[in-house]
Amino acid sequence: MKSRRALLYMPGDSRPKIEKAISLGVDCICMDMEDATAYNRKGKAREVIAKALQELGFGHAEKLIRINGFGTGFEADDLSATLIHHPDGVVIPKVEMLAQLEWLSEQIEAMELSQGWELNSIRILAGIESAKGFINLKEIATHPRLDALIFGAEDYAASIGATRSRGGLEILYARSKILLHAAANDLQAIDIVFVNFKDVVNLKIDALQGAQMGFTGKQIIHPNQVAPVQEAFSPSDKEIDYAERLLGAFEIAEAEGAGVIDFEGKMIDMPLIKSARQIIERAKAAGKI
Repeated sequence: MKSRRALLYMPGDSRPKIEKAISLGVDCICMDMEDATAYNRKGKAREVIAKALQELGFGHAEKLIRINGFGTGFEADDLSATLIHHPDGVVIPKVEMLAQLEWLSEQIEAMELSQGWELNSIRILAGIESAKGFINLKEIATHPRLDALIFGAEDYAASIGATRSRGGLEILYARSKILLHAAANDLQAIDIVFVNFKDVVNLKIDALQGAQMGFTGKQIIHPNQVAPVQEAFSPSDKEIDYAERLLGAFEIAEAEGAGVIDFEGKMIDMPLIKSARQIIERAKAAGKI
């Protein structure tokens, strides 16, 4: 599964902005036909994205498309114009039931079969953004083509009548539920957008909070947000060093038949070993080791 520390949305109708995104070293570039594209520019966005997928080299960045939501009347045209050019994944917003993912997966599989592509070579990332989506999250999260759950806090708050606050108490339950269902189904969990892209200080605080909660990455909307978010979702050199030393000591102890070890004055058992292994996995995904 690809590293998605920073998932950057770029307006699908702007070739210059897509090209700018490629230069940023971001993990995922999501060319957006939904919220970032005006109603009267949907057709233009499809054209620009199709050409971008054909003509541009995205390097190490994952190339995603975000279609308009199921039932908008745009989603089928979005797919027919862009899917033929093989994005790495499709973001479907405002998912409220498993049937919506099943419909999308059927469209993708038909394209994979018709083009002779490997099955499941195009993954799905599902935006969970409403009360109904959270009620049905247990079923939604089981879809086999699904790679990640993306939390849309602003739409969710609107759907339950909440007022967004800096502290975020009104979204804490939903934020936690995304994490639980992602972990239970071996999915990535992508955290909320920090909308004030000029406020780097509080962006860092928000991103670190998400990483500490267990999110694997964060949605971003501006180039200024790339570096702070990638840093927040990457293990520090100190954490990597500690994890490597701990795993080395545990490997020796395990060979001698020990299940618990005393490491630098702390009693270490399997949950802490699992955490250390996760740090190493995250470091590898981030290219730090």
